[in-house]
Amino acid sequence: MESPLGIALSSSGEDAIAREIMVSSAHLDNDTPIGTAYETEWTASQIISGSYHRVALQFPDELLHVSVPIYRDLRARLPVTVELYVLADTTYGSCCVDEVAAQHVDSDAVVHYGHTCLSPTSRLPVIYVFGQRPVDGDLCAEALLKGSGLETKPTGPVLLLCDLTGIQYENLETIASKLKTRLPLATTLVVPRIQRVARPQATSFSLDASPSERQPEEEKPPLKDEGSHDHRYTLPPGIEIGDCTILYVGGEGLALSNLLMTHSANDVWSFDPGTGTVKLESGRTNKMLMRRYAMVQKARDADVFGILIGTLGVAQYLPMIKRIREQLTRAQKKVYTVSVGKLNPSKLANFMEIECFVLVACPENSVIDSKDFLRPIVTPFELEIVLQSEPNWTGRYLLDFERVLTESKDGNGVKKIEGSDEEDSDRPTFSLMTGTYRHVKKYGKPTGDEPHVDITALSLRSKDDTVARFMDSAAGEYLQGRTFQGLEQRLGQDAPSTLEQGRSGIARGYGEDNSCNERNSDTRHVNQ
Repeated sequence: MESPLGIALSSSGEDAIAREIMVSSAHLDNDTPIGTAYETEWTASQIISGSYHRVALQFPDELLHVSVPIYRDLRARLPVTVELYVLADTTYGSCCVDEVAAQHVDSDAVVHYGHTCLSPTSRLPVIYVFGQRPVDGDLCAEALLKGSGLETKPTGPVLLLCDLTGIQYENLETIASKLKTRLPLATTLVVPRIQRVARPQATSFSLDASPSERQPEEEKPPLKDEGSHDHRYTLPPGIEIGDCTILYVGGEGLALSNLLMTHSANDVWSFDPGTGTVKLESGRTNKMLMRRYAMVQKARDADVFGILIGTLGVAQYLPMIKRIREQLTRAQKKVYTVSVGKLNPSKLANFMEIECFVLVACPENSVIDSKDFLRPIVTPFELEIVLQSEPNWTGRYLLDFERVLTESKDGNGVKKIEGSDEEDSDRPTFSLMTGTYRHVKKYGKPTGDEPHVDITALSLRSKDDTVARFMDSAAGEYLQGRTFQGLEQRLGQDAPSTLEQGRSGIARGYGEDNSCNERNSDTRHVNQ
């Protein structure tokens, strides 16, 4: 009989294949039919009315167990000319539309299921299906009014927001109508505008029309939007976002955390439909911002930056990447562009020469808790503060990089990056993280032109077989300081050796020769 140790070291993988995977489906009522919970009839009508012929159904990991029933229900409701494809294992965050995977099947529309950040797409139209769970609107409104005390005390405008996962829009209307009847008459209630069928931000045209027939989308007046793409809302004239009290319907998650960071000056009351509890969330906002400010201070000590591409579908991500490169080049920082898909510490640990990463992603995936990462990861807005010669942060926080681009053009964002022409380039800077002075490394030309980088900087070696140091090669400098720099060639130093037969077999049991393999085979027969 084979020993337990032998089983552990030479497992065939059957245990991993047969292991049951526990999938949480607490966001849905078990008595709710799949077609009703995920609105297959409404989805089919949208596909038919949009004249889509190749549709991608995008599911997050937690909804893959319902992908087959939804596919079959939609297949029965759609014409045979409509092709359906199920997308799983998204390229980046599951809250964003995976346009890259959809284009692999030449899809002309995407149906996105589950939680979403509602970030605008750049190529494909999207139909959003959040999934419905019955929520008692009267109980929710009563709990919010009682917990916040808005019914009895005078207050300013009230903004009603919600987590779109599992919250029916009809329930949101019920909550809003209940609040209007109980709030003081002078109180203005602002309800979010939810767009469940969205077209690409750049143009809006029929996908079946010829290029000459495609008409650009009519320009619309800019929407006064003080929030991220997670919740679009229009404030009435004369009302500022800082005067509003925010009521949030939903549980803990990235949506609530990002809401608190981007609305740090507001009182935020949340109601969790799962537990039925109401609490004031604004108390933990300062701690969240303090952690981000500490991350900014760590990034100020970096001279080599890496731009992490966290999305390929959110509109305006390419202009944002271009702007970041221009900012870092003007500040004489070395910059690399890195695309590794979904982030984890192991992937980023392969780029040890990079001292700080800038993540370009949707608002919900922009803030990364860097405790498990070796290097700090900041957002494009935080980079604006990092590159200031004298950082000045009032606590205002932006996660939508489109607004960062807009405000930088209008001059309404953070202070512009000060040039280094009038500053002493050799002047040391004080680090708040280490408590010491440090000398800043300069890369490229101080004029702001693109630095000249020799693409062979990492391949050329000097006579003593060490890596040659080239200007602007941060990777070459890092490699030169490593104790192990690769296999040594030792050309002309060692005598040629004779060729010998190597080991054979498989990874679970190599053998030096055939007799060794036969002995291993006999041993296995004896143990069985």
